[in-house]
Amino acid sequence: MKLLYTLFFAFCLTSSYSQATNDYFETIRDNEVALTAFFSHMPKGGDLHHHFSGSIYAEPLLQRAIAANFYLNTETMDVRKEKPSSGDWQLFSTLKTNGTLDSYQQKIMQKWSIKDYNYVDYPSDKLFFESFMKFEPAIKGNFGQGLLELKNRAISENVSYIETQLSTIPTTLNTDDLTKFNSRLRKLALAKDEKAILTTLDSVYSSLLKKEAESYAKDFNTNFVAKLHKDLKIDDKQFTMRYQNFVLRFMEPVELFKNLVIAFISADGSPLIAGVNIVSPEDGATSMKDYWLHMLMFKYCHSRYPAVKYAMHAGELTLGIVQPEELTWHISAAVYTAGANRIGHGVDLAYEKDSYDLLRYMAKKSIPIEINLVSNEFILKVKDSRHPLTLYKEFGVPIVISTDDAGILRTNMTEQYVLLAKRYKNVSYTDIKQYVYNSLHYSFIKDESVKKQLLKDLDLRFKTFEANFPMK
Repeated sequence: MKLLYTLFFAFCLTSSYSQATNDYFETIRDNEVALTAFFSHMPKGGDLHHHFSGSIYAEPLLQRAIAANFYLNTETMDVRKEKPSSGDWQLFSTLKTNGTLDSYQQKIMQKWSIKDYNYVDYPSDKLFFESFMKFEPAIKGNFGQGLLELKNRAISENVSYIETQLSTIPTTLNTDDLTKFNSRLRKLALAKDEKAILTTLDSVYSSLLKKEAESYAKDFNTNFVAKLHKDLKIDDKQFTMRYQNFVLRFMEPVELFKNLVIAFISADGSPLIAGVNIVSPEDGATSMKDYWLHMLMFKYCHSRYPAVKYAMHAGELTLGIVQPEELTWHISAAVYTAGANRIGHGVDLAYEKDSYDLLRYMAKKSIPIEINLVSNEFILKVKDSRHPLTLYKEFGVPIVISTDDAGILRTNMTEQYVLLAKRYKNVSYTDIKQYVYNSLHYSFIKDESVKKQLLKDLDLRFKTFEANFPMK
């Protein structure tokens, strides 16, 4: 009886703390600086839609390029380790010697991120995607420094888990003799012949030198991911990280399929590789032409490796970027055809054919939507009531809040929650708390004991956080 009384008292006390926190939260809904302080302290669980290269800030990337004495293209602000044959390329040491380095640093920041575009009209989504290739050479060989930067920043803002998209695929496996299948696959896709496509993919799969693919995946898992993860001591009592392999939408069909197969083999064989994803601009020419074909590739790989989870960028589009007809089916195809376990962005939901049925299905099957508010504002110019967040909420689709590319977008997880609270007054503190828990519940962590420990830790973090309210 004494134990029951103690538990009941603890429950009532916790409920009282939660209510006090909710009451305080409602008093600061329109006060951005107060919301920022509130969410800076609030536990934020996991960041599930997270690109490794896009999440590192430009400043440390530039310092690495300067320290390694890379070449800078003084017109485009690209950097390279070796001097290309054409263009105006200058060593950073030369720029430093002649006193012009400082004048270039601001220009570099503006090309490698959205610096100085905060809260004004961002020129073009193309500038965002082009920035990756400009600083990519500064990331290669510095993965460890990047991972530690992301870990330390996460800990400082009370994020306990990141599921980042990190991959050195594409591979060097030779598929020259399989390129004949490219036109055939596209022809079958045009005819919507799903059965024939899956049969053709099976033929390609059988010709992919499976043993060599498995060997590559094993080497990637052991000598890259596992080694980095262990040497850097990434996991500890404060923080946990897992990784997603990804493929690039702009690749030719056979090349993309080859990389997708290896990504699935890799994810199937490592506790650290949480899943697979597909990235790069959804409105690109090849992305649009091959979108349905890509969905069938995921379906095929799932049939081969059913234990592998995968999230998919889908519906990262809006009116004006593509023809209206193209807005009506991308999320549906990712959900129904590809069988995605989570959907990233899903911004064009309102344009989807039978969108209400899709929402009900996602809710019933517990397929979460990864919401990226800052990203959607700057890349797609979609925010406030144009954003479908409230539709997902209304139909009970699980919601997780993520950053996407915090480095390029010069944001963090705290800002996502500040915008959420400011823009959507029907989202309560209780809702927000659920979104935080969703970020761990719907993570792709394979070891259930690790997930349970993260959730247990989150309980304690919220208990401590809520015990501080009311503030006055």
